[in-house]
Amino acid sequence: MAKPKLALIPAAQGSKFYSVLPSSGVGDFTFSRSGSATRINSQGLIETVADGVSRLNYPLIDGEVVGCPHHILEPTRTNLLQYSEDFSQSYWVKTGASVTSGFTSPDGSLSADLFNINNPSGEDIVSKTFSFISGVKTNISIFVKDNDFSNQLILGISSNLATITYDFSTQTILSSTGSWLDSVNITKGFNGFNRIDFTINPTFNSFAVFQIRTNNQGNGSFYIYGAQLEQGSYPTSYIPNYGNAAGVTRSAETATGSGDASTFNSSEGVLMLEISALENTDTSNRFISILNGTNANNGFYLFYGGATNRIRFQYNTSTENFNFITTDFNSENNNKIAFKYKSNDISIWVNGIEVKTDTTISSTPVGLDNLSFNRSGSEPFFGNTKQIQYYDSALTDSELETLTSWVSFQEMANGQLYSIQ
Repeated sequence: MAKPKLALIPAAQGSKFYSVLPSSGVGDFTFSRSGSATRINSQGLIETVADGVSRLNYPLIDGEVVGCPHHILEPTRTNLLQYSEDFSQSYWVKTGASVTSGFTSPDGSLSADLFNINNPSGEDIVSKTFSFISGVKTNISIFVKDNDFSNQLILGISSNLATITYDFSTQTILSSTGSWLDSVNITKGFNGFNRIDFTINPTFNSFAVFQIRTNNQGNGSFYIYGAQLEQGSYPTSYIPNYGNAAGVTRSAETATGSGDASTFNSSEGVLMLEISALENTDTSNRFISILNGTNANNGFYLFYGGATNRIRFQYNTSTENFNFITTDFNSENNNKIAFKYKSNDISIWVNGIEVKTDTTISSTPVGLDNLSFNRSGSEPFFGNTKQIQYYDSALTDSELETLTSWVSFQEMANGQLYSIQ
């Protein structure tokens, strides 16, 4: 197989997404984010990175860091809960329960709190009232770890609008109900903590109470850390809030401008991506494109979004257009995608399978000169990127199959994402 003209793998954090090819650095993406953000480091700990520094995020599978990191790009989100790491504050209402501060947390510091059960035959609650807006999906999350309780924790919104029962002994969700409840998820492995997040879809405007509580579950205690309430349909990385009443915001991230006119061949080539979206039901378009300047009508791009599991491929020249959509692949999974273009020879491969060919488009774009995680400066891609390869010549079907295949589908399912080559 020919050597790629441009190649990106998650190798370093900084003001760029650094490409290993070309060695001149012309393939580096300019990265932007105003303010700090958190990531999962190689030890599975939450770590804060500085203003404008890109993030290499390590995957957690069944409580362990597995495989190599990925570059992460996330949208603007605000943690609206004050004192996200200090439940001893009067901001958090305690009923029955008491809180003790100063325990080892998911970031390795002594910033977790101990939830002490003082009413073993009744309810022990830590709560906060919040104003929810009809039709505005909201994601709520918290990190928990057992101490000597080993029973059931209840998270939810008052009046049974959302109720999640979590079992410390099995580290599983026993039940989830409620007219506002949309989805529930657990991520394990943050220094022994599990992150429980749930999304609600309010159907009317209301003040309601977010509760962390036990109910007739006996004596004991457990650790809590990192409460987050963010308006959005899926959880994003943890945003610490140390008492800001207006909330703390992590700004949207962008990565743009990789390559130049000497990098890309307008007549033929292959773009290969190993990526995953943050949400498989995102109704917004999330683009990755190779264009002529910012001319969206002269280049090609793929985008996630618009419908569940939708991956769309589009190829524009001055006279012709190619458009293909597939919903056969879960866009939240790591997918290996290759898009080959050449006069009368277009093909698309996903995870080792050729999903589309076209021999009718005879024209090609002119003056391709940049690769970006957006389309003409708008509709940015938000998700995870394991690798990018660009070839300035068309590859054979055998090469494209190899380029997009996995060692085995079992390894792919387990998150152990190692390619054949």
